Amino acid sequence: MNLEIQSLCAGYGEKRVIDGVSFRVESGSVTALLGPNGCGKSTLLKVIGRLLKPESGEVLLDGTPVREFDTKELAGHLAILPQLHHVPGETTVEELVEYGRYPKRKNGFALSAHDREVIDRVIAMTSLATLRKRPVRTLSGGERQRAWIALTLAQEPEVLLLDEPTTFLDVCCQFEVIGLIRRLNREHGITVLMVLHDLNLAASCADRMLLLKDGKIRYAGTPAEVMKPAILEEIFRIRADVVHLSDGTPHCIPTGSLSRN
Repeated sequence: MNLEIQSLCAGYGEKRVIDGVSFRVESGSVTALLGPNGCGKSTLLKVIGRLLKPESGEVLLDGTPVREFDTKELAGHLAILPQLHHVPGETTVEELVEYGRYPKRKNGFALSAHDREVIDRVIAMTSLATLRKRPVRTLSGGERQRAWIALTLAQEPEVLLLDEPTTFLDVCCQFEVIGLIRRLNREHGITVLMVLHDLNLAASCADRMLLLKDGKIRYAGTPAEVMKPAILEEIFRIRADVVHLSDGTPHCIPTGSLSRN
Protein backbone atom coordinates (compact mmCIF):
# COMPACT_ATOMS: atom_id res chain seq x y z
CA MET A 1 0.00 0.00 0.00
CA ASN A 2 1.47 3.34 -1.10
CA LEU A 3 1.60 6.21 1.39
CA GLU A 4 1.64 9.74 -0.03
CA ILE A 5 1.93 13.03 1.85
CA GLN A 6 0.84 16.14 -0.02
CA SER A 7 1.65 19.71 1.10
CA LEU A 8 1.13 18.87 4.76
CA CYS A 9 1.09 21.67 7.36
CA ALA A 10 0.53 21.05 11.07
CA GLY A 11 1.37 22.37 14.49
CA TYR A 12 0.13 23.16 17.97
CA GLY A 13 -2.01 26.24 18.39
CA GLU A 14 -0.35 29.11 16.56
CA LYS A 15 3.00 27.31 16.34
CA ARG A 16 3.47 25.65 12.97
CA VAL A 17 5.80 22.64 13.19
CA ILE A 18 5.30 20.98 9.78
CA ASP A 19 5.41 23.36 6.84
CA GLY A 20 4.37 22.14 3.41
CA VAL A 21 5.83 18.62 3.56
CA SER A 22 5.37 16.32 0.55
CA PHE A 23 6.82 12.87 -0.10
CA ARG A 24 5.85 9.35 -1.12
CA VAL A 25 6.59 6.00 0.54
CA GLU A 26 6.42 3.20 -1.99
CA SER A 27 4.56 0.03 -1.11
CA GLY A 28 6.85 -2.59 0.40
CA SER A 29 9.68 -0.18 1.21
CA VAL A 30 11.41 1.00 4.39
CA THR A 31 11.80 4.76 4.78
CA ALA A 32 13.65 6.43 7.65
CA LEU A 33 12.81 9.98 8.76
CA LEU A 34 15.69 11.81 10.44
CA GLY A 35 16.56 15.29 11.60
CA PRO A 36 17.74 17.35 14.58
CA ASN A 37 15.74 17.52 17.80
CA GLY A 38 12.61 19.62 17.51
CA CYS A 39 12.46 19.58 13.71
CA GLY A 40 8.98 18.01 13.61
CA LYS A 41 9.63 14.29 13.06
CA SER A 42 7.25 12.96 15.72
CA THR A 43 4.63 15.58 14.85
CA LEU A 44 4.74 14.50 11.22
CA LEU A 45 4.29 10.85 12.17
CA LYS A 46 1.32 11.72 14.41
CA VAL A 47 -0.38 13.57 11.56
CA ILE A 48 0.21 10.67 9.17
CA GLY A 49 -1.22 8.27 11.77
CA ARG A 50 -4.23 10.56 12.33
CA LEU A 51 -3.34 11.23 15.94
CA LEU A 52 -3.05 14.93 15.14
CA LYS A 53 -5.22 16.88 12.72
CA PRO A 54 -3.33 18.81 10.02
CA GLU A 55 -3.88 22.47 9.28
CA SER A 56 -3.86 21.69 5.57
CA GLY A 57 -2.68 19.11 3.07
CA GLU A 58 -3.48 15.43 2.70
CA VAL A 59 -2.25 12.01 3.76
CA LEU A 60 -3.23 9.38 1.18
CA LEU A 61 -3.28 5.59 1.33
CA ASP A 62 -3.39 4.23 -2.22
CA GLY A 63 -4.91 7.54 -3.29
CA THR A 64 -7.60 7.74 -0.59
CA PRO A 65 -7.32 10.46 2.10
CA VAL A 66 -6.91 8.90 5.56
CA ARG A 67 -9.52 11.36 6.88
CA GLU A 68 -12.14 9.45 4.86
CA PHE A 69 -11.46 6.12 6.57
CA ASP A 70 -13.53 4.85 9.48
CA THR A 71 -11.24 4.52 12.52
CA LYS A 72 -11.43 0.71 12.60
CA GLU A 73 -11.00 0.49 8.85
CA LEU A 74 -7.90 2.69 8.99
CA ALA A 75 -6.47 0.57 11.82
CA GLY A 76 -6.72 -2.43 9.51
CA HIS A 77 -4.43 -0.72 7.00
CA LEU A 78 -2.11 1.40 9.15
CA ALA A 79 -0.63 0.96 12.63
CA ILE A 80 1.40 3.49 14.60
CA LEU A 81 3.73 2.91 17.54
CA PRO A 82 4.43 6.21 19.37
CA GLN A 83 7.73 6.90 21.06
CA LEU A 84 6.31 6.74 24.60
CA HIS A 85 3.87 4.05 25.75
CA HIS A 86 2.71 2.61 29.04
CA VAL A 87 1.45 -0.83 30.05
CA PRO A 88 -0.99 -0.94 32.98
CA GLY A 89 -0.32 -3.14 35.99
CA GLU A 90 0.47 -6.80 35.42
CA THR A 91 -0.50 -6.90 31.73
CA THR A 92 1.22 -9.86 30.09
CA VAL A 93 2.78 -9.96 26.65
CA GLU A 94 -0.12 -12.03 25.35
CA GLU A 95 -2.70 -9.64 26.78
CA LEU A 96 -0.90 -6.66 25.28
CA VAL A 97 -0.85 -8.27 21.85
CA GLU A 98 -4.57 -9.08 22.18
CA TYR A 99 -5.31 -5.34 22.29
CA GLY A 100 -4.06 -5.12 18.72
CA ARG A 101 -6.93 -7.33 17.55
CA TYR A 102 -9.59 -4.91 18.74
CA PRO A 103 -10.12 -3.22 15.34
CA LYS A 104 -10.61 -6.63 13.70
CA ARG A 105 -12.92 -8.28 16.23
CA LYS A 106 -16.26 -9.35 14.77
CA ASN A 107 -18.15 -10.23 17.95
CA GLY A 108 -17.69 -7.39 20.38
CA PHE A 109 -14.83 -8.15 22.74
CA ALA A 110 -14.70 -11.91 22.16
CA LEU A 111 -11.61 -13.30 20.44
CA SER A 112 -12.33 -15.61 17.52
CA ALA A 113 -10.27 -18.62 16.50
CA HIS A 114 -8.76 -16.46 13.75
CA ASP A 115 -7.87 -13.75 16.28
CA ARG A 116 -6.04 -16.38 18.34
CA GLU A 117 -4.19 -17.60 15.25
CA VAL A 118 -3.03 -14.06 14.47
CA ILE A 119 -1.91 -13.48 18.06
CA ASP A 120 0.06 -16.73 18.07
CA ARG A 121 1.63 -15.89 14.73
CA VAL A 122 2.83 -12.39 15.63
CA ILE A 123 4.15 -13.57 18.99
CA ALA A 124 6.20 -16.14 17.10
CA MET A 125 7.28 -13.59 14.49
CA THR A 126 8.66 -11.33 17.22
CA SER A 127 10.38 -14.20 19.09
CA LEU A 128 8.22 -13.78 22.20
CA ALA A 129 6.74 -17.28 22.50
CA THR A 130 8.63 -18.10 25.70
CA LEU A 131 7.69 -14.75 27.21
CA ARG A 132 3.99 -14.58 26.35
CA LYS A 133 2.81 -15.11 29.96
CA ARG A 134 5.32 -12.69 31.45
CA PRO A 135 4.17 -9.24 32.65
CA VAL A 136 5.48 -6.67 30.18
CA ARG A 137 6.97 -4.64 33.03
CA THR A 138 9.41 -7.50 33.77
CA LEU A 139 10.89 -7.58 30.26
CA SER A 140 14.15 -6.06 29.10
CA GLY A 141 14.03 -2.95 26.93
CA GLY A 142 14.47 -4.90 23.70
CA GLU A 143 11.90 -7.52 24.69
CA ARG A 144 9.43 -4.82 25.66
CA GLN A 145 9.86 -3.07 22.33
CA ARG A 146 9.30 -6.34 20.48
CA ALA A 147 6.08 -6.80 22.46
CA TRP A 148 4.81 -3.39 21.38
CA ILE A 149 5.71 -4.13 17.77
CA ALA A 150 3.78 -7.41 18.12
CA LEU A 151 0.75 -5.40 19.26
CA THR A 152 0.86 -3.30 16.10
CA LEU A 153 1.35 -6.40 13.95
CA ALA A 154 -1.76 -7.97 15.48
CA GLN A 155 -3.72 -5.31 13.56
CA GLU A 156 -2.41 -6.97 10.37
CA PRO A 157 -1.44 -3.56 8.96
CA GLU A 158 -0.08 -2.92 5.51
CA VAL A 159 1.73 0.23 6.68
CA LEU A 160 3.68 0.49 9.95
CA LEU A 161 4.64 3.85 11.50
CA LEU A 162 7.34 3.68 14.20
CA ASP A 163 8.52 6.63 16.28
CA GLU A 164 12.11 6.04 17.44
CA PRO A 165 11.74 2.26 18.00
CA THR A 166 15.36 1.95 19.23
CA THR A 167 15.30 4.76 21.83
CA PHE A 168 16.80 3.81 25.23
CA LEU A 169 18.02 0.44 23.91
CA ASP A 170 21.61 -0.75 24.07
CA VAL A 171 23.49 -1.34 20.83
CA CYS A 172 22.74 -5.07 20.66
CA CYS A 173 19.00 -4.49 21.23
CA GLN A 174 18.98 -1.74 18.63
CA PHE A 175 20.28 -4.16 16.02
CA GLU A 176 17.76 -6.80 17.11
CA VAL A 177 14.82 -4.41 16.73
CA ILE A 178 16.05 -3.06 13.40
CA GLY A 179 16.63 -6.62 12.19
CA LEU A 180 13.06 -7.51 13.15
CA ILE A 181 11.65 -4.49 11.31
CA ARG A 182 13.63 -5.28 8.19
CA ARG A 183 12.56 -8.94 8.33
CA LEU A 184 8.89 -7.94 8.65
CA ASN A 185 9.34 -5.77 5.59
CA ARG A 186 11.14 -8.35 3.45
CA GLU A 187 9.22 -11.46 4.45
CA HIS A 188 5.75 -10.00 4.94
CA GLY A 189 5.75 -6.97 2.62
CA ILE A 190 4.89 -4.45 5.34
CA THR A 191 5.59 -0.86 4.31
CA VAL A 192 7.54 0.94 7.05
CA LEU A 193 8.02 4.62 7.84
CA MET A 194 10.05 5.19 10.99
CA VAL A 195 11.66 8.03 12.87
CA LEU A 196 15.27 7.33 13.84
CA HIS A 197 18.08 9.33 15.42
CA ASP A 198 20.98 7.08 14.44
CA LEU A 199 22.17 7.84 10.92
CA ASN A 200 24.10 4.60 10.62
CA LEU A 201 21.19 2.43 11.75
CA ALA A 202 18.99 4.18 9.23
CA ALA A 203 21.52 3.70 6.42
CA SER A 204 21.81 0.01 7.26
CA CYS A 205 18.10 -0.76 6.91
CA ALA A 206 16.29 1.92 4.92
CA ASP A 207 15.63 2.01 1.20
CA ARG A 208 15.22 5.78 1.43
CA MET A 209 16.11 8.46 3.96
CA LEU A 210 14.22 11.72 4.48
CA LEU A 211 16.08 14.52 6.23
CA LEU A 212 13.80 17.01 7.97
CA LYS A 213 14.82 20.42 9.27
CA ASP A 214 12.68 23.35 10.46
CA GLY A 215 9.50 21.53 9.47
CA LYS A 216 10.54 20.86 5.87
CA ILE A 217 12.01 17.90 3.98
CA ARG A 218 15.42 19.18 2.92
CA TYR A 219 16.82 16.01 1.34
CA ALA A 220 15.33 12.70 0.22
CA GLY A 221 17.04 9.75 -1.43
CA THR A 222 18.89 6.53 -0.91
CA PRO A 223 21.39 6.36 1.96
CA ALA A 224 24.22 6.80 -0.55
CA GLU A 225 22.57 9.93 -1.95
CA VAL A 226 21.96 11.73 1.35
CA MET A 227 24.82 10.50 3.57
CA LYS A 228 27.31 13.12 2.39
CA PRO A 229 29.49 15.34 4.60
CA ALA A 230 28.08 18.61 3.23
CA ILE A 231 24.48 17.47 3.76
CA LEU A 232 25.18 16.22 7.29
CA GLU A 233 26.85 19.53 8.11
CA GLU A 234 23.83 21.48 6.87
CA ILE A 235 21.17 19.35 8.59
CA PHE A 236 22.85 18.24 11.81
CA ARG A 237 25.56 20.90 12.24
CA ILE A 238 28.31 18.30 12.51
CA ARG A 239 31.59 17.64 10.81
CA ALA A 240 31.71 14.05 9.61
CA ASP A 241 33.61 11.65 7.44
CA VAL A 242 31.57 9.17 5.44
CA VAL A 243 33.09 5.79 4.62
CA HIS A 244 31.54 2.82 2.85
CA LEU A 245 31.29 -0.62 4.42
CA SER A 246 32.09 -3.81 2.52
CA ASP A 247 28.50 -4.06 1.26
CA GLY A 248 28.53 -0.45 0.04
CA THR A 249 26.46 0.96 2.91
CA PRO A 250 27.56 4.51 3.82
CA HIS A 251 28.72 4.95 7.43
CA CYS A 252 28.99 8.30 9.19
CA ILE A 253 31.95 9.02 11.49
CA PRO A 254 31.29 12.31 13.34
CA THR A 255 34.45 14.31 13.99
CA GLY A 256 33.05 17.46 15.62
CA SER A 257 30.14 19.83 16.09
CA LEU A 258 29.56 23.21 14.50
CA SER A 259 28.21 26.30 16.20
CA ARG A 260 24.42 26.65 16.05
CA ASN A 261 24.77 30.42 15.65
